[in-house]
Amino acid sequence: MHRPHLELLSPARNAEIGIEAINHGADAVYIGGPDMGARDKATNSVADIARLVSHAHRFHSRIFVTLNTILRDDELEPARRMAWQLYDAGVDALIIQDMGLLEIDMPPIQLHASTQTDIRTPAKARFLQDSGISQMVLARELTLEQIHAIAAEVQQATLEFFIHGALCVAYSGQCFISHAHTGRSANRGNCSQECRLPFTVKDQAGQIIAHDKHVLSLKDNDQSLNLDALVDAGVRCFKIEGRYKDMATVKNVTAHYRVLFDELLERRPEFARSSSGRSTFTFTPQPEQGFNRGGTDYFVNGRKEDIGSFDTPKHAGLPLGHVAAVAPRHFDVVLDDAAAVLNNGDSITWTDLQGELQGVQVNTTQHLSGGLWRVEPNLAARAGSTGTKDLKDLRKGAVLHRNRDMDWERLMAKPSAERRIAVDVLLSPWNEAGRSGLELTLLDEDGFSGASRIERAFEPARDAERAVQTLRDQLTRLGNTDYVAGDVHLPADAAWFVPASVLNGLRRDAVVALDTARTQGLERLPRAVPLDPPADYPEDTVSYLANVYNHKAAAFYARHGVKMIESAYESHEELGEVSLMITKHCVRYSLSLCPKQAKGVVGVQGTVRAQPLVLQHGEDTLTLRFDCKPCEMHVVGRMRPGVLRQLRDQPATVYRARE
Repeated sequence: MHRPHLELLSPARNAEIGIEAINHGADAVYIGGPDMGARDKATNSVADIARLVSHAHRFHSRIFVTLNTILRDDELEPARRMAWQLYDAGVDALIIQDMGLLEIDMPPIQLHASTQTDIRTPAKARFLQDSGISQMVLARELTLEQIHAIAAEVQQATLEFFIHGALCVAYSGQCFISHAHTGRSANRGNCSQECRLPFTVKDQAGQIIAHDKHVLSLKDNDQSLNLDALVDAGVRCFKIEGRYKDMATVKNVTAHYRVLFDELLERRPEFARSSSGRSTFTFTPQPEQGFNRGGTDYFVNGRKEDIGSFDTPKHAGLPLGHVAAVAPRHFDVVLDDAAAVLNNGDSITWTDLQGELQGVQVNTTQHLSGGLWRVEPNLAARAGSTGTKDLKDLRKGAVLHRNRDMDWERLMAKPSAERRIAVDVLLSPWNEAGRSGLELTLLDEDGFSGASRIERAFEPARDAERAVQTLRDQLTRLGNTDYVAGDVHLPADAAWFVPASVLNGLRRDAVVALDTARTQGLERLPRAVPLDPPADYPEDTVSYLANVYNHKAAAFYARHGVKMIESAYESHEELGEVSLMITKHCVRYSLSLCPKQAKGVVGVQGTVRAQPLVLQHGEDTLTLRFDCKPCEMHVVGRMRPGVLRQLRDQPATVYRARE
């Protein structure tokens, strides 16, 4: 009986990180190609990706490459050539945003819908499935009920969901603030993260509601406690965010979820993992050790007030202790855990009196007694430093965190995982046409086998028990291969004398045969066939929010029944005030000003209305408008005049709807 597969999908900034993600248990890895990915500083050559593919395929893990920016007309042909190069390198799927790619001569490679395609409804998910998309990552903002509704409508395509990492505050693909304020387009892989800035929030009368708060900055996604529920809702691919993350973070977070999914698969044998082998680790995974802004499961279990990282978008770290005393050149720390250790090179953080995060790197430490340590901070990096008084509001009693632990970093810098595929070992005699000898078969957990033979006379051993043990020992020495021995099957009369050199050769040849069988047995993921005639798009009009940036994308929507097609915001046809961001996050709700929160409160119900608010940062002003029926917030603004002047000389190949 076919069991549905559950896939753990990890990010990789480069091939080396991707290889370690595979070693630490990833069923698939997504990585940027040479160009046109939504993280423009995480590019990789085709040769490096081919090296990653070769490693991943040993375990039947898959490699997906991002080609998920919106493209100008002059970029379609380079994108097509790159797609073919990646296909020839063995890449298993391309992650795309631009629908124009479905109108050109792409290789027969599987296509996955990027988060940038903004999939929130069953109708859109069904449309993408019917248009040739095999896998799609759903909007992070969905609840379990909404995911289940999409799963009921989408029967062929695989549903993917982000389970860990940074959260974009906007619906992905529906944020244009970066382009409006800096000229850098998030849809083109170059987001300036304006959402992480501090804003002053004012009401319509100009009164300040919140001063210099990071009200658009969210905590980080953590679905560790919701994996079973997400499986039940229909998710089959579980995605970790982080193509800019470092090696240690990818190792750590991948291992964390590998452990959780292995436990889930033990509990729920109706599901299977989508790749081969088991990973073992030299460390206990601790996701909180990596960069994080605190955890939230966002909207999976409904709207919650505490999803924001409003005080700081930085990484505060883990609780450490408090300041016992401050001297001119050092300060003393009492650790919460008296058995813990402070290291030279650690980084320590605290909150100043204005609520902002401060920090300093440790130069040297001295253990005084019990949990008391003396810290000499690294002040040399601070020009003109006059001592600890330069450390803003470092004071007796200040609560401390540690956001860099050198012991942990040294541990994660070492080899930290091994991945092995279980094989049964079968030794048997053979006899054909007057010839005889021994045959060794290795049968792996996926049903692939490799066998080798030697022609040899059977010579009884002097010590039968020792001979049988020698056979077992020699045939199961698989340490430098991808395999680990499981059950060993020897004939009942296997008390033969066989030299170790003969057994080693027999084993090596069987491993090579099994490697070959596994390589030949890994099939290409099939490209989904779109419906003919084409499925109708759920709407007959698409605005700038559809991110149509080339003529092929426009032709795609026209072919699917769309009558009016506006061009992307990056085409600069929308020059006035527009929604620069659409988000499920609600600043009113987070500040306890939502009319729905007031229901049932005596003397308040009906008096609080969702009037617009204003965000101010420097000279930039944004208006927050609240659409309460779908419970969404629009961040409204216009392009900075200086940015518009800077971008006026757009290439002639940019698609404009009014041409």
